[in-house]
Amino acid sequence: MIHLVGIGNPPLATLDSLSVRIARAFRESCHVRPESIDPGFAFDPVRGQYHATSLLRLLSEKAGDTRLVGVATVDLYVPIFTFVFGEAQLGGPAALISTFRLRQEYYGLPPDPDLLLERIAKEAMHELGHTHGLRHCHDWSCPMASTTAIERLDLKGQRFCETCRGKIAAAP
Repeated sequence: MIHLVGIGNPPLATLDSLSVRIARAFRESCHVRPESIDPGFAFDPVRGQYHATSLLRLLSEKAGDTRLVGVATVDLYVPIFTFVFGEAQLGGPAALISTFRLRQEYYGLPPDPDLLLERIAKEAMHELGHTHGLRHCHDWSCPMASTTAIERLDLKGQRFCETCRGKIAAAP
């Protein structure tokens, strides 16, 4: 079973739509948890961003017997990168994504709710793939392809390639 939890204040409609897409992609039940997480403890005032690994550690503690995906509205980083769209534990119970840099407004463009939801779904699928033990895929149309720029994320499809689908089906 997969659960989603808000970090900051993502709209409930976004979480609900994401849960449907995830359930379809992974053929697993996906539910939105009613509580939300305040990310303040992970804020780095020098960078003006939130430490992704600290949030991921908390999600891991809260996962229980589910895969838990945190959907954050704040800008995330890990020390070796300027930012990250998300982070996950390879083969672990938790994943984290941020909507902050997935919004068109971040790039000075008008809002596009449909594109935002598509980007959120692709990033969630990618990070959940890591929790299933998948590493980055060489097929650029697969959600498991590495993504370091929004343009690369937009090139990905919303379906796992045949190889990654097989690995997900075989994962515990």
